[in-house]
Amino acid sequence: MTEYVPQKLLVVSGAGSYPAEIVRGARAAGVPRVEVLAVRGSTDRETRNLADSVHTIGIGEIYTGLVWCAAQGYDGAVFAGQISPISLFRSRFDAQTRAWLASLPCKNAHSVYGKLAAEFEKAGIPVFPASSYMDSCIPGAGTLTARGLSDSEARDAAHGAAVARDMGVHDVGQTVIVKDGMVLAVEAFEGTNAAIKRAGRLGGRGATVFKAAREGHDMRFDIPVIGVKTIKTLRSAGATALAFQAGRIIILDRERTLAAADARGIAIAGIPTTLPPAPLRPERPVHGPAADREAVK
Repeated sequence: MTEYVPQKLLVVSGAGSYPAEIVRGARAAGVPRVEVLAVRGSTDRETRNLADSVHTIGIGEIYTGLVWCAAQGYDGAVFAGQISPISLFRSRFDAQTRAWLASLPCKNAHSVYGKLAAEFEKAGIPVFPASSYMDSCIPGAGTLTARGLSDSEARDAAHGAAVARDMGVHDVGQTVIVKDGMVLAVEAFEGTNAAIKRAGRLGGRGATVFKAAREGHDMRFDIPVIGVKTIKTLRSAGATALAFQAGRIIILDRERTLAAADARGIAIAGIPTTLPPAPLRPERPVHGPAADREAVK
């Protein structure tokens, strides 16, 4: 079977370099038109410049943006980039979005973004995995830095992996910080960097950070991400190692991130897992404009 290539792809873009990587990767894979739905105050200039066209909305105008997207005939969409969790409390959402949020008995990344994905698909826009076209940014197993994990760091990483697996059942967060077998912090709503800083204040230097996507993680959104900012946070918190599930996290600005880790003596390593890797290409949709075109052939 030939690889499916959407003809018109939408990138729903938050902050950071992640959306730009999606746009570049999609073009390299032969997608002829890539457009961006930008969030005012979040989407960066590079992402905007790479896109064939850009439509901008405010963080509170989700329903308005969805109505606009539904009229454009997109073959699919990818959600990429950071939206601050605090925006759920501080933004003035349109009436329909407020109703969506109020209908959720539990509010976390999976429930909020899951609801958004469901509304996109209801509007005829399939939501593709957020790992799509990120081939060079999703590392496998093994050591990525000049220094590998020490024996004690490897033990702490294994403990962190076990805790993350159990924590994932409750959809609490993606990061666990361990030192000498003691769990210093688990990520909650504050995000990865804040959790690492909290662990540093509690345990001082020498902790190991473990990042994971939970079993059954919906790869359409909220895939764990690390980058240069993560390395700076590790250094300021005194953490000496970062381990992750192989094939299930994204490293942004890979060369710069690993060089920053090496400069600080921080070890980074992928840990083998029995969980499936993040998909690198979207599947052919069964509904929406792309499916309709296939049916006509």
